[in-house]
Amino acid sequence: MSDFKDSAFGAGHDHIFLGAAHEQNERRTWAVIALCSAMMLIEIIGGNMFGSLALVADGLHMSTHAGAMLIAAIAYTYARKHAADPRFVFGTGKLGDLAGFTSAIVLAMIAVLIGYEAVLRFLSPVSIQFGEAIPIAVVGLFVNLASAWLLGDHHGHGYEDEAQKIFTPSGVFAVSIFEDGVPPVFRITPATDGSRLDASTVSVTTVRPDGTQQVFTLVDRGGYLESKEDIPEPHALKAIVRMPDGEHELEFEEHEHEHEHGHDAHNAAARDHNIRSARIHVMADAAVSVLAIIGLVLARTFGWLWMDPLAGVVGALVIAKWSYGLMRDTGAILLDMNADRRMAENVRHAIEDRGDKVLDLHVWRVGPGHMSAVVSVATSESQRDSRFYHAVLQRFKGLSHVTVEVQPAQAVA
Repeated sequence: MSDFKDSAFGAGHDHIFLGAAHEQNERRTWAVIALCSAMMLIEIIGGNMFGSLALVADGLHMSTHAGAMLIAAIAYTYARKHAADPRFVFGTGKLGDLAGFTSAIVLAMIAVLIGYEAVLRFLSPVSIQFGEAIPIAVVGLFVNLASAWLLGDHHGHGYEDEAQKIFTPSGVFAVSIFEDGVPPVFRITPATDGSRLDASTVSVTTVRPDGTQQVFTLVDRGGYLESKEDIPEPHALKAIVRMPDGEHELEFEEHEHEHEHGHDAHNAAARDHNIRSARIHVMADAAVSVLAIIGLVLARTFGWLWMDPLAGVVGALVIAKWSYGLMRDTGAILLDMNADRRMAENVRHAIEDRGDKVLDLHVWRVGPGHMSAVVSVATSESQRDSRFYHAVLQRFKGLSHVTVEVQPAQAVA
């Protein structure tokens, strides 16, 4: 008889697999939409008032930019509002990947349209109103730079990706080391609706490898608790979180934040592809603006009208490359490809190093920074049930949902 148990390590159970910075990224995306929409209205109204077709055209182009951002923003909002909806079997964590895949298709279409227009201009050059075109391209570049800053990752370290959950009778809470232009502090944020904590009943004690301890008191910042004291270097430590229901031990490992194109498997599994798609849209628009400025300046200075369409071709190729990368990564997640092979090997070794045998193992991503695993184990130790293996696997950060099936070794011999 097999022992089958589905549990979040036996400590509680939810299917909320949103990224640690989900709400922050949601606010950033809506802010960019507001900026682009305001610029769009200014350009269209100004173009009609002053009779500038180029200004109206750029305003319409800005509307497509805002529309692309809208895909990301709606995905964030919908995923957050329906995070606890039981109709989503594994939560709404992958909705951002679906939005990212959609944005990649939109980017590919933009690349094709830019390339098509550039080829037409090579074959049939048109006169260019340099006095209007260059200033518009410059203004567009500044808007894109402002958008990139709003969407940018301002963290020096990847601590928010390392948020860890604590399951208590009063709710689920995410504990993280927060650093965003300020000295690092502990943050405890409700991960489920209705979860509440009184700051006076919670504290954090850090234990260093040399045995040194430090107690951190917490204050209510409105929506989350934050430590009064800063966390001194280094940030690789054990944290004991004391709550009304008892103590919870967490391990934090310090690591440098990876760049957007890093190849580390763990960071790839934790990457938020929705905010990445929004950034790529902004980067693509900025790249086109830069190339357009260069092409227009050279065309006006030397009379090289072919420089303008050439800049369009280069821009189209760059956008197509970014689109392909985004489509490849998000498509793999939507098809449940294993985004973190190291995690799968760690799970296998953690079980088989104890003398048992892994009969079947599946690891896949269910949201940014959240992996799910289904594992079937054969063991000759009669006292080992699913709770034993949940305890063994609990130490793996990012492994948020585990299902274990345990079978007697003689039954599968």
